[in-house]
Amino acid sequence: MKFCWSTIAVKDMDTSLDFYQNIVGLPLQNRFMGGPGIEICFLGEGETKIELICSENHQALGNIEGISLGFVVDSLEKMMDFVREKGIPIHGGPFQPNPHIRY
Repeated sequence: MKFCWSTIAVKDMDTSLDFYQNIVGLPLQNRFMGGPGIEICFLGEGETKIELICSENHQALGNIEGISLGFVVDSLEKMMDFVREKGIPIHGGPFQPNPHIRY
């Protein structure tokens, strides 16, 4: 078995694409209509992708907990500064649960 993608339902495709492309740095691989009123985008390089689905009938699901996406960056400090400069609040961290990982 091979993991292929994670799907995230979004209410505004353009705002979500701006975040995942310009903040996270994922390139857009495919953007298409998945049916009437449903737009789908795949982002990322390599085998694993993020799929964004935007539907005209989108209903807010509230605060989703228990989902985490991890990305490797050259410098955690520089990325945190970059995110702050873009006006995105950081609510916690960085954390270092062992000597080999920091997020």
